[in-house]
Amino acid sequence: MSIKNIGEYQLGDMTLVFEEETDYQRVGLYIYPTDMKDLVVTKDKFYRINSLVQLQLAGDILPNCYGNGSTMHNGESSNLMVYEGQDLLEDDHMIKIVTHFKDARGYRVDNIISYCQGDLSFEMKNRFYNNSKKTAILEMFGSFELGTLSPFLKGDGEEELLIHRLRSKWSHEGRLSTESVEDLQLEPSWSNWSVGVERFGQTGSMPVKKFFPFVAVEDKKNKALWGVKLAHEASWQMEIYRQDQGLHICGGLADYEFGHWRKNIEVGREFETPVAIISTCKGDIDELCYRLVEADQKYVEAGPECEQELPVLFNEYCTTWGNPSEDNISDILTAIKDKGFSYFVIDCGWFKEKDVPWDISMGDYNVSKELFPSGLEKTVEKIHEFGMKAGIWFEIDNVGPRAKAFEETDHLLKRNGNTITTYGRRFWDMTDPWVEDYLSKKVIGTLKEYGFEYMKMDYNDTIGIGCDGSESLGEGLRKNMDASMEFIRKVKKEVPGIILENCASGGHKLEPMMMRECAMASFSDAHETEEIPYIALNLHRAILPRQSQIWAVIRKDDSLKRIGYSIANTFLGRMCLSGDVTELSKQQWDVIDRGIAFYKEAAQIIKNGRSYRFGPKIESERHIKGWQALVRLGTNGQALVVLHTFHGELPKEIVIDLPEACPKEIIRTYSDLDPKVRIEDGKFIYETDENMRGVGVLLG
Repeated sequence: MSIKNIGEYQLGDMTLVFEEETDYQRVGLYIYPTDMKDLVVTKDKFYRINSLVQLQLAGDILPNCYGNGSTMHNGESSNLMVYEGQDLLEDDHMIKIVTHFKDARGYRVDNIISYCQGDLSFEMKNRFYNNSKKTAILEMFGSFELGTLSPFLKGDGEEELLIHRLRSKWSHEGRLSTESVEDLQLEPSWSNWSVGVERFGQTGSMPVKKFFPFVAVEDKKNKALWGVKLAHEASWQMEIYRQDQGLHICGGLADYEFGHWRKNIEVGREFETPVAIISTCKGDIDELCYRLVEADQKYVEAGPECEQELPVLFNEYCTTWGNPSEDNISDILTAIKDKGFSYFVIDCGWFKEKDVPWDISMGDYNVSKELFPSGLEKTVEKIHEFGMKAGIWFEIDNVGPRAKAFEETDHLLKRNGNTITTYGRRFWDMTDPWVEDYLSKKVIGTLKEYGFEYMKMDYNDTIGIGCDGSESLGEGLRKNMDASMEFIRKVKKEVPGIILENCASGGHKLEPMMMRECAMASFSDAHETEEIPYIALNLHRAILPRQSQIWAVIRKDDSLKRIGYSIANTFLGRMCLSGDVTELSKQQWDVIDRGIAFYKEAAQIIKNGRSYRFGPKIESERHIKGWQALVRLGTNGQALVVLHTFHGELPKEIVIDLPEACPKEIIRTYSDLDPKVRIEDGKFIYETDENMRGVGVLLG
């Protein structure tokens, strides 16, 4: 087996090495941090090149080495993709590396790598061309493939490789899961022949329901990491693959085995995969995640101008619980007047009919005359009079069982001829022109008619494995979710400057494609729980803090300490208030007012900065113990410390070694009481007084 280097490129501080296994003209890729070049020991490893293009065509030979049924990686279709050449396209803003592959039967694939100058990551996708004489049927087509992990470890790097994933479930988003290669049984066999695979992902229209579309590999010995995020709204998969001494990660669309995806490519047509965001670095998992998350910064910077100051918002959901009205909104507005809020969001229920709960009646979207007898326009006018932008809630894609739209079965998704129905939802066929016209009137029409400048887009169930209308259930789902994204882009085009909030039962759509279209996202449906700061800090590994909308729900019976805890939670992202604001005392409002002022002073650090996490491992999210702290270094020369104590025994003092570049002067503090904090010899010290307290500190 002969392997040669056919191309080496530097993208920022990352080096990409393309290798060819010359016996088969098979080309693969490995990457590493450029300043670690002297540590590369690939000559001391036995590894096969895995094609940079991973695909499987129906009828081709399936994977060997006990892989069939566990993976479609390295089947005949991939192995027949012969390297044809490579192009480098470069200007002042972008570098593109296009690697061409061909199959003698008339199929071609371009692997496309794009790098924006100055970024900490690059993007990869594949484009398939059918130049054969018959329809090609794809059953797997990956977005990326990275091999030879770790290039710094001789042999198979026993006991030195870790796999990181971000797990997710309702109100428990973003938990880091770290396992060794050995625990996943991904060591090579004695023969370097049999295949080991860990294939995972998510099926359905909630792409962040069990895992985030993310995977990372860590070389503990050399403190090097490699990681990937997928930008995709439908079913996806990742694979960690091992046959020999080189570990691989690959993924993209969920394949036919995992996600019922099969796609026909007619003669002369092409098909492109979702984008994968890729990076490598020296450091720890938080450094890698920071690099991947920062890839979205340029998209958010191009968003509405009013978002650049990270305004504070009020959402009335946890005040009215789905029963907003012109009377209670008027009372809320009076209570929060001149408190520093910029957005007021009317949440679900504005359309509900008498005695019909909001969560089973969405879809018709007729303004409730019972709740808004003077017309919704009067309430919007009042929001504007109080100096705030008006927002409104829609669950665009889904329909509740008490809505008339629930019976529009000709325009709702089906599976095997049956309308897809869960106990609470049916789903619009977003590819149907009738549906686009209907939603344009109901959603875009409402936004325009009443002058809404903000839309919260909720999504409270999943389509599941897929739907009819295409050559496979998975392709039906993919097309439907693509059409859903196109409708969101239509909203942005027809209502210029609109602020969009991404919500899917909280955080079930926190993936890059949707996040790049939205100003912010509901971080979770954990509206009032004690674990809010734990979830919020976890999400620094997945989305930009400036986009992470965190609830502070204030109750009239809350102690001042509890209010301070809730307000401090929002310093981990975007501040969103709700709750019993019409019934709070002057002392309670004082804690809130000081928190809003502190948040506004910290906003630019939240917007642009680097997060460092401190504290013991939190075992239980629901019975939270110990403490945690964030130190966020801003690009403005300041830093933000957000510290929370939880239940259980605490140290007398919490001591944090501040990052080297961190400023050391305390500018301002926040809590319900003056927190006892100091800095000595580069260490941040908090004199622990009580459990369940939140503290914010600005450094400069």
